[in-house]
Amino acid sequence: MSDAVQSPCIGYCKLNEERVCAGCFRHVDEIAGWRDKPQAEKRNIIQRCAERKSIQPS
Repeated sequence: MSDAVQSPCIGYCKLNEERVCAGCFRHVDEIAGWRDKPQAEKRNIIQRCAERKSIQPS
């Protein structure tokens, strides 16, 4: 299925103090159960990850 949302995991799994992964910028609650989440929810998570990444200090 070409429109299936792929996991943003890059294999660098380290949670910060807010429990957000430093590699993919997903919150631990967003990581849990990724495979079973509906595609629309996955797209929303990907959007939140992009927002988190954009505000990270360099």
